[in-house]
Amino acid sequence: MDVPEKVKKKLRELPDGPGCYIMRDRRGRIIYVGKAASLRKRVQSYFRQATLRGADPKLRGLIRSVHDLEILTARTEAEALLTESRLIKDYKPRYNVDWRDDKRFLLLRGDSAAPLPQLKVCRIHRNDDAVYFGPFPSSAATRATLDFVEKRFGLRKCSPRIPNGETYRHCLNDIVRYCSAPCIGKVSPEQYRERFEEALSFLRGEQPRLLEKIREDMEAAARALDFERARALRDTLLSLRAVVRQKARVVTPPEIKRAEAQEGVRELGKALGLRNPPRTIEAYDISNISGTFAVASMVYFVDGLPQRRRYRRFRIRTVAGSDDPAMMAEVIARRFLRLQEEGGNMPDLALVDGGITQVRAARGVLTRLGISGVPVAGLAKRHEELFWREGRRPLRLPASSRALLVLQRVRDEAHRFAITYHRHLRRRRIRESVLDEIPGIGKKRKELLLRHFGSVRRLAAAAPEAIAAVPGIGPQMAELVAEALRG
Repeated sequence: MDVPEKVKKKLRELPDGPGCYIMRDRRGRIIYVGKAASLRKRVQSYFRQATLRGADPKLRGLIRSVHDLEILTARTEAEALLTESRLIKDYKPRYNVDWRDDKRFLLLRGDSAAPLPQLKVCRIHRNDDAVYFGPFPSSAATRATLDFVEKRFGLRKCSPRIPNGETYRHCLNDIVRYCSAPCIGKVSPEQYRERFEEALSFLRGEQPRLLEKIREDMEAAARALDFERARALRDTLLSLRAVVRQKARVVTPPEIKRAEAQEGVRELGKALGLRNPPRTIEAYDISNISGTFAVASMVYFVDGLPQRRRYRRFRIRTVAGSDDPAMMAEVIARRFLRLQEEGGNMPDLALVDGGITQVRAARGVLTRLGISGVPVAGLAKRHEELFWREGRRPLRLPASSRALLVLQRVRDEAHRFAITYHRHLRRRRIRESVLDEIPGIGKKRKELLLRHFGSVRRLAAAAPEAIAAVPGIGPQMAELVAEALRG
């Protein structure tokens, strides 16, 4: 098999880690997107002679059509799976026929406004007032988690919006699924709602002790030689960790009212020992994949509520590779240097997403700039620990505290804003890269076309005559561009 030289070079440089791979044909069109736990092993396996000899016609056709490769590394295989799904839905590669049903990953949805709320599995995140968790790559883990949560917190599974005694007469959930049976008054509506809110708190990752208790029970069962129970507990724990940990990355805490937010800010000031409550908080987050498309976000909160017109986003300019503390230092320097130059108001608190290394990076920059009145804290996702005092153990605020809720909202909003910008740049780069494969289209002509039309999508919809009207293109080049983008 004759493998193009640039593909051979990229095969030798593939990382041995999780991620997605994008295959293109001679015209630069994306023809296949896949994911792998090890990019090196998976992608190299396509181009072995043994694979080509034993492959079915579809796979042989794919391999012979590959003219270029592109990879996107990921932190975990689950993240790679989610990225693969987004890319396939965006670009619909011809060889990804198994994904053409537009299948979506599962979410868990809880409607707090319902009289007797419950959790349900769904696939679409609607713009409503419900609370969503996910999406989750593992359907089995999601359903196992729902089963555990319903039993642990006594949530109902019946379908009526307001169940009653007649509903209960035909229901086995009280026995089989441990329902607390609010329909017949075993618990009051208020008590049931408390159970529901506890379940949401668990899914938000705010009850790590419950996971620890399952692990302890598993170990105790193993010591007692009850291996069947130990295995069941192990499977439950793995499912819960997959779902609860995934949620912590992509779902923000629920909305809070203005009075609750202000009270949370006051609590936060007391917890940190500040002279005054931190009414203005700036939070920073870094988003990149192995240093590529590295960006940062800054969100601005006043009295615990977002002020979106004051949000800012940054392209990382000076840091190569995956060095989050250095990227954080660059962004803090650019932000506060500008505040100094323009005489802007300094925030009452700077919150960085991460641990002590990110906090030290930010504080070091402020010291070099001669800024001493801005306290810096870091909120780490793993245990929701607040890194505050150098040389001391991080703070762990109570899961029920309004101060922690404010911090989580600020931190997660910064993460959402950063990851949205990162995905935008990544999708734009993938779309624009098709122009690189058109003979005669160099960097200058590419910039001219994109500046004129604004995007590859608009360029693809343009007639050859309109493309030819761009200075420096001409009729012949316009035909090449139109043909490549039509394909």
